[in-house]
Amino acid sequence: MEYQLVLIFLFYGLAFFSMGLAITLEIGRGTDKRLRHALRPLAAFAIIHGLHEWFEMLDRLQIIPMDPRTELIILAARVGILAFSFLSLAAFGASLMADSDRWRRLSLLVPLGLAAVWGFGLLTLRDAYLAQIWVVADVWTRYTLATSGAILASIGLVVLQRAFRRAGMERFGRDSLWAAVAFLWYGLVGQIFTHPTPFGPSRWLNEEVFLELFGFPVQLLRALAAIVAALFIIRVLRSFEVETQRRIAELQAARLREAQRREELRRQFLSRIVEAQEAERQRIARELHDETGQALTALGLGLRGVRSNLRRDLRRAGDQLRHLEKLVDHSLDELQRLIADLRPSHLDDLGLPAALRWYAEELGTRTDLQVEVEVAGNARPLASAVKTALFRVAQEALSNVLKHANTTRAWVRLHFGEEQVTLEVEDAGSGFDPARVAASGRTSWGLIGMEERATLLGGTFFLETGEGEGTRVVVVIPYQNKAPAAGADEVKG
Repeated sequence: MEYQLVLIFLFYGLAFFSMGLAITLEIGRGTDKRLRHALRPLAAFAIIHGLHEWFEMLDRLQIIPMDPRTELIILAARVGILAFSFLSLAAFGASLMADSDRWRRLSLLVPLGLAAVWGFGLLTLRDAYLAQIWVVADVWTRYTLATSGAILASIGLVVLQRAFRRAGMERFGRDSLWAAVAFLWYGLVGQIFTHPTPFGPSRWLNEEVFLELFGFPVQLLRALAAIVAALFIIRVLRSFEVETQRRIAELQAARLREAQRREELRRQFLSRIVEAQEAERQRIARELHDETGQALTALGLGLRGVRSNLRRDLRRAGDQLRHLEKLVDHSLDELQRLIADLRPSHLDDLGLPAALRWYAEELGTRTDLQVEVEVAGNARPLASAVKTALFRVAQEALSNVLKHANTTRAWVRLHFGEEQVTLEVEDAGSGFDPARVAASGRTSWGLIGMEERATLLGGTFFLETGEGEGTRVVVVIPYQNKAPAAGADEVKG
């Protein structure tokens, strides 16, 4: 019979110890904060309680040396370890029942309160059962802490089962419910039948009575309950893997939706580009027709008049030539303006910093917007595509400032870093709420265009804004070639 009990304690401790190790290994994978917090004390209970049962096994094998001086110390340590393990089980159940951080902190009062009741009871029992105090303390620990901890753990697992059902994870809810049943049997039945002592119900409700009634030791019932509890708790831990797979699937679906949305936006953006190209061609044709075409027609007619007046009235012919000269100057100015709108010559001749300064001066001349241009870092030669993209981003951002910001001040900052070039356009305007704009269903094609320009060159686009806080547009583009920093004569960008 004694060796049968040794085997029972071996598997009894192994069940709890394995459960504790499994929880310790898996606890970091869960995303449910409440479950992660609750599993820590359960892991402590399982490992400590498993070691306690193995200690009982070694004691029955008489491997642990006992003498009168160390026996009381060992008995006291065993009772303390047993009490701590059951307090950890109570903390597990109380933590599972807490549905917020505030209640989770308050749940710590449950094991503290049970510890106070247990300690006060020990002090009371010490005087009455001084000769058998540690055997009575073992019984008292099981009556107060084991049953309370098991009941709390069972209630907490039922709460967890309902949470699993709400999350659509019914099979883990069933596992949680079976674990609750196992802990309930373990605490209410397995811990009621204790060592026979003169204290309380243990005089007539003890291990010997259980063996007579059922024909097997109560330790076997505890071991079976422990194995069932461990099995279903480990099955519950698989919910972490399922939850991770679900989150991965959700992220993949979100990425697919985002890719589809971006593809649709790209399609619409390309359509807008085609429309803008056609509109730009119509504008150029209209400008050439209205300005350059009419000027050339006027020049042709004027030259015919000059030719006829050269024979009759030289003075009048001279006046006509001066008028035609002014007309040519005006036409050249208009043509240069048209060319500058298409692509400023400063961008190719003098570089990006000079083009930004020229554009800022043009805006200051034509509008009330005063733009300050700041250039920092050692200027580097930039690829034509990068210069064009950054200049167009600045144009679009400043155009948005004119249309929407309700301000007369803006800043353009160009920074040449070690690995990348950064363009910032900031205003002191009214700003806006991006979430509200997105919710309204309006598409910000200007912002999308800026982001597309940056993305096509391997860069990134940032937007910082808020109602009443102004707007800051940032574009960061890595250098296409690792060119050395430009010298003093190479500031074209």
